[in-house]
Amino acid sequence: MNLWHRPLTANELRQCLRIAFGCTLGFLLCKLFGWNYGVLYTVTPVLLLGMVPVMNGHAARQLMAAAVICGVEVGLLGGLFGGHPGLMIPIAFLLFLYRFAAMSRGSLFLFGANGVMSLSIMLHFASYPQTDLNDLIFNNLWASTLSVLIAYLMTALIPDVEERPKPAAPPKAPHRMRHEALLGASIATLSFMVFQIFDLRDSMSAQATTLLLLFPMHWNGALSYARKRAMGTLLGVTFGLLSQLVLYDWSGLLLLVAPMLWLGAMLFSHAHVKEASGSGVGFGALTTLGILFGQYLAPGNDLVFSALYRVSSILFAIVATLLACYLIHRLLNRFEATRFGY
Repeated sequence: MNLWHRPLTANELRQCLRIAFGCTLGFLLCKLFGWNYGVLYTVTPVLLLGMVPVMNGHAARQLMAAAVICGVEVGLLGGLFGGHPGLMIPIAFLLFLYRFAAMSRGSLFLFGANGVMSLSIMLHFASYPQTDLNDLIFNNLWASTLSVLIAYLMTALIPDVEERPKPAAPPKAPHRMRHEALLGASIATLSFMVFQIFDLRDSMSAQATTLLLLFPMHWNGALSYARKRAMGTLLGVTFGLLSQLVLYDWSGLLLLVAPMLWLGAMLFSHAHVKEASGSGVGFGALTTLGILFGQYLAPGNDLVFSALYRVSSILFAIVATLLACYLIHRLLNRFEATRFGY
């Protein structure tokens, strides 16, 4: 309980401000210039600034490499195998596998995490004939580029006051890394198949949840994060509903929407930095808020229905993903080469 009652340190307060202003700036630029896929411009800065406390060149290179490689892969796969789901599934598994292998090693976690999220969502939307594939790839690449620029700008304008200690990742045994990579790739591929089979094109938040649950890279971590993700989703949706009630018919006025988004991002980033656990309640609420504002809060859209749909779809996605994760975890642990424990 001391975690929640202690005051923020100077560095933590500045990280909260960087997340809130970065998220709001990405949202504003997207709306002002009329770019498609507003969720990319709102959520990607949150992912970057939330996972990387202080922006650096290594993080920027990982994010840009993930966006470029994902664009090339989706462009080739969409053009060559878009109408052949039987070929798409094993190829998607291999693409997920090397990304989760990069995440398991630690030093390329951001490259793998951003690549997994982008690849899954882009492959899903690229399968629909009405999707402009070039527009989708360009927006993903531009959103990543803009997020890097925003992160550097926020770091320059709101710098830390003291140097942060560099986290040291503990070494992992090869059989544990194989377990993590195979578990993540299997669940990500199953998620892709389910969303394709049931034509769930309007469940981006649920699709993202199935992947975010895998970020701890093991069963116990997924189980712990599932509870936090559910709580974060409820908090994000509640704030979104309150924002809709406050704004009512003025949800198209950026002058009023932007402060509401900044306030929500500031509140949830406060929880995120205090948790200091990577993906927790605060981070789940931040991503939910970014999806609601970036994709659904617009004139003529019913945010209330969207918010309630987000809750039900995410809770179902959590239960289904945990079940699949447990079964695959047990299966991999039967073999010494892919056992998780030491």
